[in-house]
Amino acid sequence: MIEIKDLKKVYNNVLVVNVPQLSIRQGESVGLVGNNGAGKTTLFRMMLDLIRPESGSVTSKGENVAGGETWKTYTASYLDEGFLIDYLTPEEYFYFIGGLYGKNRTDVDAFLASMSDFFAGEIIGKGKYIRDLSKGNQAKVGVASCMLQDSELLMLDEPFANIDPTTQFRLKNMLKEANSKGVTTLVSSHDLNHITDVCDRILLMEKGRIIKDIATTSSTLEELEQYFAIGPQAITETAEGPIESSTPAIDPEENH
Repeated sequence: MIEIKDLKKVYNNVLVVNVPQLSIRQGESVGLVGNNGAGKTTLFRMMLDLIRPESGSVTSKGENVAGGETWKTYTASYLDEGFLIDYLTPEEYFYFIGGLYGKNRTDVDAFLASMSDFFAGEIIGKGKYIRDLSKGNQAKVGVASCMLQDSELLMLDEPFANIDPTTQFRLKNMLKEANSKGVTTLVSSHDLNHITDVCDRILLMEKGRIIKDIATTSSTLEELEQYFAIGPQAITETAEGPIESSTPAIDPEENH
């Protein structure tokens, strides 16, 4: 479904993403893990054509996402609160998103009713603008708006951050259900327990490179915990090549 080839992004002469090749098949559930500054968010933003790479390409169902339009009709994503229209109430926002995907108010109301457990009485009917919600409740709105779209591809950046344990549990069930229906899911997270629970394939990213690509098994969580317990070697890669560094390079697009 998704093909990445020779994808590179440079900031201040530092190569912050360098992915020679990556394929994600239709219906896969893929988790992306890595430390702050690993390049996860930057990779997501290039996959969504929010920023352009120095070189390389991302294609979705054979269409180059850079300048393409068709892929947007089946792709739902939430990276941060910047994806929301914060001067709307949650209800207004859901009606707006629903309208973009051919859903009327009755359809949206039925969807919102089905999300009552996930919302936990904190989102609908509160008379608040999205900008006045907590970070966690803003994330709920963003994730729910993705679910409303009935997409084929779902991309979420750190969806478990800022939400309470009960909501995290419900979100995991939502992701598993979506994937069971054939939705391709791509989720980044710092929470190794959650990501190994909901994803069948794990990509470990460090300093812009995907250094491990593993199928999730009963030992995957332990393998990841051992890796992060030891800590990766700090390497800064410039346009001319890699150099060892005691201070990791900072990726300005990496917000997690």
